Amino acid sequence: MAQKSVAVLDIRSSEIAIFVGERGVNNTFVFQASKTEPYGGYQDGEFYDTEELASAVRGALDAVEQICGRRFRTLYIGVPGEFTLVVPKEQVVGFPKRLKIGAREKETLFDSGRREIAGYRGIRVTSMIYTTADNRRVADPAGLYSTGLSGVLSYFYCSEYFASTFEKIFSEMKIELRFLPTQLATACYLIPPETRDEYALFLDVGYLSSTVCLLLGGGILAQKTYWAGQGQIAVRLMQKFHLPYEGALHLLTRSNLYLKREAKNREFNFRGQSYEIPSDDLVEEIKAGLDELCEKVSGFLEECSGKELDSKPLYVTGEGLDGIRGALEHMSRRLGCVCEQLAPDLPYYNKPSMSSRIALTDMAYDDNRKRGKLSTLLNVFGG
Repeated sequence: MAQKSVAVLDIRSSEIAIFVGERGVNNTFVFQASKTEPYGGYQDGEFYDTEELASAVRGALDAVEQICGRRFRTLYIGVPGEFTLVVPKEQVVGFPKRLKIGAREKETLFDSGRREIAGYRGIRVTSMIYTTADNRRVADPAGLYSTGLSGVLSYFYCSEYFASTFEKIFSEMKIELRFLPTQLATACYLIPPETRDEYALFLDVGYLSSTVCLLLGGGILAQKTYWAGQGQIAVRLMQKFHLPYEGALHLLTRSNLYLKREAKNREFNFRGQSYEIPSDDLVEEIKAGLDELCEKVSGFLEECSGKELDSKPLYVTGEGLDGIRGALEHMSRRLGCVCEQLAPDLPYYNKPSMSSRIALTDMAYDDNRKRGKLSTLLNVFGG
């Protein structure tokens, strides 16, 4: 593995994946190895089975290390929204005299708002907005002269439970763990900076867990995670049509909510068993499951009222809607806003299910490059 390559562990709510890669030309990526392993997932801030999680992680790590032919010394771990706390703060610092703003001044601003929170550890701080003493609003104040600097900042914290769980998994290995906020990485990778300058709405739909965010500039102003996703809709189908869970999931991911149907019933075959599924009932049950997610998103939007979001689209990614044709159209009607699907603009990886993996690799690569240059611009703390 080349020295500039990074190893990234992406934790989703039904599987984990380790990617090893580096950035290529034109912001593409070259991957040396990758391995995905299923596991039981999490709920209410805890993993269902930490031993199963550990086995999946170690299995994936062994596989990619064998492919790369070396041991890793550093592993970047994405922290899902379920285990992330985002604290927005407005901070102001003054300088003894008018001076040129650089990395040290920005770090002073970041330091002014860092606080310990019981049960959490800080992993990152970013700026949504910078403003100089003479009221210049900029994305990056570096190089400007001012007697003071203020900013609307996002402080990201990882739950101590999550961090200690992975420290225990890697306790017998000489690997440095660096934690990254998954939703921040994904949103900033997929949504252009100019779109985030005046608020942007982002929804990461997973298998069991989904996170919705209000973005501003380079940070997150508000974030909520809900126990809702593809898996919960599959449970509805399982109960409604008396299907095995795997069969319900198979049926869900091959459904079309707006297909014109000539037959009242759909014949569904799974593992040698045939089922007669009423077409209209199937569509209505899937829509009801999507409505549960929409209700949670609607509640979040109401909490963010006053932010001029009426005309804003909702950018959606993640594996949770994979294969459910018409899901975005239904959500758009239910929420009263345009739902636009996002995915990495990369060959072979241009699927919503790959978004967090590519985005975390992108963030990890930038962090690793800055560390390699011994840059004081790093805004990671405590990770």
